[in-house]
Amino acid sequence: MESLALLIAATLNAGTVLAIAGLGLLINERAGIVNLGAEGIMLVAAIAGFATAVHSGSDLLAFAAGAASGALLAAAFGWLVIWLNTNQYATGLALALFGVGFSAFAGLSYTQATLGQRARFVLPWLSELPFVGVALFRQHPMVYAAMALAALIAWFLYRTRGGLVLRAVGESPESAHALGYPVRRIRLAAVCAGGALCGLAGAYLSVVYSPLWMEGMVAGKGWIALALTTFSTWRPARVLLGAYLFGGVTMLQFHLQGQGVDVSSHMLSMLPYLATIVVLVLISRNAAFIKANMPASIGKPFHPGA
Repeated sequence: MESLALLIAATLNAGTVLAIAGLGLLINERAGIVNLGAEGIMLVAAIAGFATAVHSGSDLLAFAAGAASGALLAAAFGWLVIWLNTNQYATGLALALFGVGFSAFAGLSYTQATLGQRARFVLPWLSELPFVGVALFRQHPMVYAAMALAALIAWFLYRTRGGLVLRAVGESPESAHALGYPVRRIRLAAVCAGGALCGLAGAYLSVVYSPLWMEGMVAGKGWIALALTTFSTWRPARVLLGAYLFGGVTMLQFHLQGQGVDVSSHMLSMLPYLATIVVLVLISRNAAFIKANMPASIGKPFHPGA
């Protein structure tokens, strides 16, 4: 039971990275923008957050630096695809490649850096409960913040006027423009918000999840977060559940190794990506369901007055 509790705790920790990034990309896609540059954004934010933590000793400043760098890269991406009407997919791939190269260059002097002793977080009384205390109540505050963020985004999208306008922009930007809404500015705001969340996920990865800097350390999590938006059919609660599913698969490989299962480590490392492919294949079999839930104008450029 203790081993299971530790596996659940590790699943929540690993899933938080995917959840925060996935929620950011969901905001993008709800506004009609596909950002394939999430991997690059997360890498740049990871080195920005780690470097800030090394020099300041503050996790909060590190998270702020990660979010700011993510928002800045996303703003550049948004300017290109929203105002200059470049292809969203090609521009996103270029951003991903840029992030890989830039983070590797910027992180050269930080590969041997350490953050020192990390603080441990527990919830008083609750953390002492049998099983659930270990599984649920000894997490970093960002784990609980990700859960609250999913609820907040769901409330915003489905219970507020701003959320209705954002979804309208993603469904029919022409109609929203005809009603007087600044479609391009709304899309840019959504892209920047999504980039900030991807940046926050990258900073969490390098500062909390694995407190170190290593080239390419995001290791495909940005692509899995992109897959999560489709897996969740663009619903925040399902993004959270999907993130924990993939987080659990990621942690399962270490759990099996710890239990002495005689399976190649390379095979176990494949599990998260294999699970991503299997899930996408299963979902894609029901094209009508995907189409019914997908924002109608996702990936499509908008030209005011055209």
